[in-house]
Amino acid sequence: MRPVKASRRRGMVLLEVIVALTILSVGATTIVALATSSLDAVWRAEAADAETRKASALLEAVSLWPRADLDRHLGDRTEGPWDLRIDRPSPTVYTVALRGSTNHVVLLATSLYRAEAPDAP
Repeated sequence: MRPVKASRRRGMVLLEVIVALTILSVGATTIVALATSSLDAVWRAEAADAETRKASALLEAVSLWPRADLDRHLGDRTEGPWDLRIDRPSPTVYTVALRGSTNHVVLLATSLYRAEAPDAP
């Protein structure tokens, strides 16, 4: 009877090894999937950061425009990969917004003050 018990024990050890390898492979697959999604998130964050930096440079340039240039550019216009919108809610305040041209989500916006011209009515 001893050989039968040893045979059953070897069968159980084999089953335990198979279960352990299955658990290990599921864990390894999960770690690889997590690493892949983390790399994708980092790539998307870097791309968004680069786009925001470029948009910020454009908005900085627009913020230096004098009153006459802002008046000439009132409304919507395409500026590179963005839509630029300039409004004048009051005689001395301009609002400038940069939106993505594909999804129309506002990336950056600001308000600018420009004094009225001394010869204005």
